[in-house]
Amino acid sequence: MTSFFDDLETRSADAREAAQLAALQDIMASVAAHPGACRIEAGAVSALSDLAKLPVLRKSELSGWQKEQPPFGGMLVKNAGHIFQSPGPIYEPGGLSHDWWHMGRFLHAIGIGADDIVQNCFGYHLTPAGMIFESGARAVGAAVVPAGTGQTELQIRAAVDIGTTAYAGTPDYLKVILDKADEMGEQVKFTKAAVGGGALFPAMRQAYADRGITCMQSYATADLGNIAYESPALEGMIVDEGVIVEIVTPGTGDPVAEGDVGEVVVTSLNPDYPLIRFATGDMSAVLPGQSPCGRTNMRIKGWMGRADQTTKIKGMFVRPEQVAALVAKHDDIAKARVIAGRDGASDTMTVKIESAGGDAEAFAASVAETLKLKGAVEIVAPGSLPKDGLVIEDTRDYDA
Repeated sequence: MTSFFDDLETRSADAREAAQLAALQDIMASVAAHPGACRIEAGAVSALSDLAKLPVLRKSELSGWQKEQPPFGGMLVKNAGHIFQSPGPIYEPGGLSHDWWHMGRFLHAIGIGADDIVQNCFGYHLTPAGMIFESGARAVGAAVVPAGTGQTELQIRAAVDIGTTAYAGTPDYLKVILDKADEMGEQVKFTKAAVGGGALFPAMRQAYADRGITCMQSYATADLGNIAYESPALEGMIVDEGVIVEIVTPGTGDPVAEGDVGEVVVTSLNPDYPLIRFATGDMSAVLPGQSPCGRTNMRIKGWMGRADQTTKIKGMFVRPEQVAALVAKHDDIAKARVIAGRDGASDTMTVKIESAGGDAEAFAASVAETLKLKGAVEIVAPGSLPKDGLVIEDTRDYDA
């Protein structure tokens, strides 16, 4: 019988939506009242679907604001017990309250609990990953060995002497530890592994299973904490109860149809550090239906690439935002896709435009104005472009 972290995981869609809407409206009122928060109006959302009307917040904006007003760019931040640094640099707050990063339900789903000792091999130096997983371990009552990264022989010595039962870290570093332990003639007692920050390939997961280790992964970021996680059903990743996830066309804030690939945009319901429509830069898609494990929240397919498809063509950068602006200029354009190619030693650019009609010459002029490059325009039937999340496709063979 499945054990759940709390009742939130099995509530109805209507109950979840009502609770999330109430929490979101409270958060938006706090954000709107905060000095400098002119982007958000307190009453802008009367239904969760209204989120799509709000602007998307990108890391580039956050970084710019932080340079002007350090450390958090004037964002609403309360109860910050830590300040972390991520590449950019971008600075994130960290709180000390119970399960602040909402990682506990992921560790519970793996089966980590009060009888476990977790060897936490995520970094503790400047980056928040170590504290994110430690907070989750505390939420489920597990003890933690704050191992951090590197010093593999010392890691093994600690794991053997202490009798750690669970591993937290990147998928590949677990293999490094296990291989080194074999070389040293030592036997670690890991039976569970909570991994993230890297690809967990099926063969790797199976290799750990063959050694008696249940390995599952979460999808988390330094800004948001846990976004989604695997359950024993291993059918996609279940969205955490502390966030609202949208999948949008890259470069826009427009939601895509269920099952289509797009950029993951997340609204955090953390009142200490609310982020509204924060663009992760990652691609995924919504899976239909509910998980067989009994958890009822939305599922996503997991990480499916990066949404930042910025590509240099003829010496000029073309960005997803420019393609979105091209579509927005014309009521008769449903969708557009830029294809970078090569003719001999020269770059080429073709813009495929979904339209029921339209003027190709007018579209070509708009392409040149918006993308700052001239290119061939090909009008295609509505619905004919692939639903793979790509708005810029690079077909050039760099090895040729």
